[in-house]
Amino acid sequence: MGKYGIAVYAICRDEAKFARRWAESMREADWVIAMDTGSADGTRELLRAEGVTVVEQTVSPWRFDVARNLALSLVPAEADICVSTDLDELFRPGWRSALEASWTADAKRARCRYTWSFNPDGSEGVVFWADKIHARDGFRWENPVHEVLEYERAAYRTVLAEGVQLNHRPDPEKSCHQYLPLLELAVREKPEDDRLLYYLGREYLYRGMWEKCIGALQRHLKLESAVWPGERSASMRFIARAHQELGNPLEAERWLLRAIAEAPHLREPWVDMASLSRRLRDWDGAAFFAGRALRISERAKSHILEPSAWGILPYDIRAAALYETGRVREALFVLDRALGRAPGDQHLTQMRARVARTLGSDGE
Repeated sequence: MGKYGIAVYAICRDEAKFARRWAESMREADWVIAMDTGSADGTRELLRAEGVTVVEQTVSPWRFDVARNLALSLVPAEADICVSTDLDELFRPGWRSALEASWTADAKRARCRYTWSFNPDGSEGVVFWADKIHARDGFRWENPVHEVLEYERAAYRTVLAEGVQLNHRPDPEKSCHQYLPLLELAVREKPEDDRLLYYLGREYLYRGMWEKCIGALQRHLKLESAVWPGERSASMRFIARAHQELGNPLEAERWLLRAIAEAPHLREPWVDMASLSRRLRDWDGAAFFAGRALRISERAKSHILEPSAWGILPYDIRAAALYETGRVREALFVLDRALGRAPGDQHLTQMRARVARTLGSDGE
C-alpha cells in the first residue's frame, strides 16, 4: 500500500472482451472489485483469473445507481480513496502515483482527465474532466441512469488529479436500449433536474423521436436551474436538428441563431449554422458561419463538445462556399489548411484538384 489505500470498484455484465485489459489497467490499486450482475460469457472467471475480487449480485428492477451503490458497499472500510470505473475504461499507467500526489488529507473528491470518445484516426474526440474518484465514506450514487455521486454534506474539497488519464474504449455494438426508459424514469423522479431533462431530450434526438426531443428540450430551457450557456446552446442546436428532420428549415435557423447568441464562444453552434446554410445553398451564409467557427480555437472541456466541429467539417463547408461564390483562391487556401490537418483525405484532395483546375494550374 502506498501513501493512501486505493480501491477500484466496478459493475459489469457480459464484458469478457474487456476483462483482462481492464484488470491490467487497474492493477496499481490496492483493491480491485467487480460486482457482476449476471454475466453468461465468462466475465467472472476471466476477472478472477486476473486477481480481481468478483461478487455476484442481481439488481431487479435494473438501475445503475442501485448497482453502483452495492458495488461501493463492497469496498473495504480501510480504503482512503475509491475509484469508480467501467470495464470499457482504461487508466494510463502511472495513474496511482499521480492521484496520490494530487490527493490531500482534507480532499473528498478528485477530478481526472477523461477521454470519452476517439475519432476514427485515433485522435481524441470528446474530452472533459470526470469526477468518479472519491473518499470512502459519505458518498452515494443517484439516478437510474446518467447516475451522479452525491455527498452527505453540502460543502467539500475537490482536487484536480493532474496526470491521471482515463480513456473510454467502448464496444460500438453494445446495445443501449435500456437508457431511454431509465431516463424517462429519472425525469419522472426528478422533473426539475435540468441535466436529466437535457439528457432525455438528447436521447430522443439520437433515436429519431423528433417531436419528443423538441418538447423535452424546450422544457429544459424553461427550468430556472438551466443556466449553463453551453448546455442551453446545445439544447437549442438539438431542437434545430429535430426541426430540420421535420422539414422546418426556417424554424431550425431561428433556433441555431439563438444557440449562437447563447454561447458565441463555442464553435459547435457556428458549425451547425454553416451546415444548415450549405444545405439551403446559402453560400454566403455558409462561408461566413464556417469562417466564424474557425476563428474559435479553444475546445470546450465538457460533454457538449462535438468532435465533427473540430475536424475538417468547417474547412470543408467554408471551402465549398467560397468556391461557389467565386472566391476560388480563398477556397484553395482553406483546403490547404484542411489538408495540413488531414493529409491524404480523399474528399479534400479531390476538392482541391477541382478548385486548382478552375484556376487553370495547380493553384500555385
